[in-house]
Amino acid sequence: MEALSLELSIACKADAKEIAALVNRAYRPSSQEAGWTHEANLIAGERISTEQVLSLFHEQSTILLLRLGQDIVACVHVQGGQSSAYIGMLATNPTMQAQGLGKQLLLHAEAYAIEHYDASVLKISVLSSRPELLAFYERRGYALTGQVEEYPVSAGVGQPIVTGIQVLWLEKVPANPPFKQES
Repeated sequence: MEALSLELSIACKADAKEIAALVNRAYRPSSQEAGWTHEANLIAGERISTEQVLSLFHEQSTILLLRLGQDIVACVHVQGGQSSAYIGMLATNPTMQAQGLGKQLLLHAEAYAIEHYDASVLKISVLSSRPELLAFYERRGYALTGQVEEYPVSAGVGQPIVTGIQVLWLEKVPANPPFKQES
């Protein structure tokens, strides 16, 4: 099997529509297209709109892409904060899932957060009804923080179709966090 020739790049506003389509296909696909990361059986509606993707283009916020030729096949959002970074919207084209692209892009996102946002703590959130996804992040060094929030119904990210869905927060302290000089 020939290795895929993937290119890592930083998204621009012109990519917003394609990013939204990819994220919606990964999280809320049709039943024929569903990969292992979908939540279509838990949440109805779009995961994100083009306008919501466009709102992520600002200082301290980057969307990393994996491209195969001209096509975006995976994406992840990295949001810088005070000594931490939030990593979210990790999505891979359902037809290309289970090939390690998500793991690869998560590593790039972590390195980007450390290098560009001086992150000494990496944060991720997962739906409580997604034990397989929780396990994916735990295998990569993330641990539950105990912080739990209600599903953000008013955020325009879909409506729960099962009761009791919550957002669980995880954190990871990177092996080589940036050096902070005491003042």
